Amino acid sequence: MTEGIQLIVGLGNPGSQYADTRHNAGAWFVEALLKESDTVLHTETKLKASLTHTSHFGGVLRLAIPTTYMNESGMAVAALAHFYKIPPAAILIAHDEIDFEVGVTRLKKDGGHGGHNGLRDIIKHLNTTDFWRLRIGVGHPGHKDRVHDYVLNRPTLAEEQSIARDIDQAVRVVPLLLKAQFEQAMTQLHS
Repeated sequence: MTEGIQLIVGLGNPGSQYADTRHNAGAWFVEALLKESDTVLHTETKLKASLTHTSHFGGVLRLAIPTTYMNESGMAVAALAHFYKIPPAAILIAHDEIDFEVGVTRLKKDGGHGGHNGLRDIIKHLNTTDFWRLRIGVGHPGHKDRVHDYVLNRPTLAEEQSIARDIDQAVRVVPLLLKAQFEQAMTQLHS
């Protein structure tokens, strides 16, 4: 039997200077889930994450944002997976995706890291690529040499509004993810 999602981790960098940057789009998704479920995160130093759990979406769901920098996200994800005995296939990692234009957000299972340092570290620490990803499109600056500065800057107001709409749509499919109705969730999100 396919397991539903038990843990959603939103990637980003800690600190107020990064809070509004494109690289924190994954963390924005978890923040939207917190708002929707009226829950708050608490910091678990040993697990290298701020986390909570909620039953708001139709089952027990753990929500987390690593307290590490992006390129060390795997430490938190592996610690959470080990501590709560959650298999990688029941984990959803929400992250910014430069290969998608703003306004495109996709669910995907498995695959490489595509140059994303957070995903690279998670794959290294979990020793597998067999987890779900919510890829939130933030657009591309046009040249690979500009990616670093681009993701560490704030999106335009129009981009911010578009990303927020995408995140709202993704929040609506979370109950399906908990029930392992992945095809239905993808159809709803991708159309």
